[in-house]
Amino acid sequence: MVIQGKNYIGYALSAESDRTFQSYVPEKDVFLPEKFYTATEEEVAQTMRLAENAFEKYARIPASRRADFLIAITEEMLAIGDELLERANRETGLPAARLQGERARTINQLTQFAELLREGSWVEASIDTALPFREPVPKPDIRKMLVPIGPVVVFGSSNFPFAYSVAGVDVAPALAAGNPVIVKAHPAHPGVSDLTAQAIVAAAKRTGMPDGVFSMLYDEGFEVGTALVKHPVTAAVGFTGSFKGGMALHKLAQERENPIPVFAEMGSVNPIVILPKYLKDHTEDLGKTIAGSVSLGAGQFCTNPGLVFITRSEGIDDFKESYKKGIAGTASATMLTAGICKNFYRLRDEALGQPNVVKLVVSENKNEGRNEAQASIAEVSGADFIANPKLHEEVFGPFSLLVICENADELLNAVSHLKGQLTATLMADEAEAASYPAVLRQLAKISGRFIMNGVPTGVEVCPSMHHGGPFPATVDSKFTSVGRHSILRFVRPQSFQNWPDSLLPEELKNSNPLKISRLVNNILTNDTLDQ
Repeated sequence: MVIQGKNYIGYALSAESDRTFQSYVPEKDVFLPEKFYTATEEEVAQTMRLAENAFEKYARIPASRRADFLIAITEEMLAIGDELLERANRETGLPAARLQGERARTINQLTQFAELLREGSWVEASIDTALPFREPVPKPDIRKMLVPIGPVVVFGSSNFPFAYSVAGVDVAPALAAGNPVIVKAHPAHPGVSDLTAQAIVAAAKRTGMPDGVFSMLYDEGFEVGTALVKHPVTAAVGFTGSFKGGMALHKLAQERENPIPVFAEMGSVNPIVILPKYLKDHTEDLGKTIAGSVSLGAGQFCTNPGLVFITRSEGIDDFKESYKKGIAGTASATMLTAGICKNFYRLRDEALGQPNVVKLVVSENKNEGRNEAQASIAEVSGADFIANPKLHEEVFGPFSLLVICENADELLNAVSHLKGQLTATLMADEAEAASYPAVLRQLAKISGRFIMNGVPTGVEVCPSMHHGGPFPATVDSKFTSVGRHSILRFVRPQSFQNWPDSLLPEELKNSNPLKISRLVNNILTNDTLDQ
């Protein structure tokens, strides 16, 4: 395939702008020759007109046909072959094995949503039949289901060129629900975005989806994204990135004449708490395991653990030596962009420069000119951690702070100073965990996913996964960006009262055998196919 470098406005390619940028290769510190065109104001307007028109048609397309569309996307992506992986490797510096796994995860996500559409339970259809002779007032026939909300704007993320980008965790459920999608491609991997957009457009044409069901626009800055969020046709926004970026989009969305939801995932330090007996019994393994999680993917996962809490107890010195050895043996790894790499070292050095923070170890063998990050860990006392909010913040990259508390009371005080997180982890056996109820309650309170005796890196794509968390990890902790329930971000409930069966949506007709919760006369049942 040829990298076009142009904006995808529905089925058409456009390159009206005279503003261009180039794809960067972080491992070699060079730019590739292709030029990518920043979208113009007119292209934004044209994109949104197409999306508005497409919504009227796409929302009425049967779920089975939308499922065919999603499967066609997977087929078109796989048909690109190794070229997609090779381009991703050049633009991100991520290793081939990681990218192959991420592409497989993306294919799996699309496939799961296709299966969900065909099964039908996601609309949460409910029927409350009429009681015309009820006294003193007759009861009407009321039926309810979830319906699509309208065009969704998605911002591709830098750290997942497949799973959180052009065909990722925001795009797949939005399309599945019946909404057109407009992607603002991430400038860190424009070539990967182009190839993926080609696959989606080809799948849309192949399955007869309306023009404008999918568009993708480029911008190296903020103008296009701002215009998309502020456009009156936009119904919701999906974003994964920094706290600053997520809150800026949220503010724009709330200042509109008609405010819209922004589903933003914005960062997390993913604390790990190790209780004393478990530390003593697993010193060697714990050090290696946590070191591997801290440095995984050059620390560029949203779930890398940035804080580890322990108390002064037997085994602490052996654990620290194991932890240091694991980090010291970590190879330096190329980060996604020069800017991300520079910011990592700035934030890491700021943390290391805080009062009473002691550097434990920094990995060696850094290659200059390749934007490589050195895995690094430091330690601080529980009292100093509590007193210094700067130490509570995320350092995006392979850095973690070991917080050593004097006792159980100080441990509880320390974790009570943490804000909302995507994950929290407890390392303890069952009996020991039960003896720290307040710590357990606090960790559960601040986390979207509470892990026991495992590391937070690695997010299983399944219905029970909740990948979200209390603010500031996300804007709205009720929603997940991973798993089938992520579709709930892009739908709304709609009730139909006293409508004839022939005019109702198929999911609510008497002839449709599938009902998730069925309210018959005055008898309430809550049996769902999802439970």
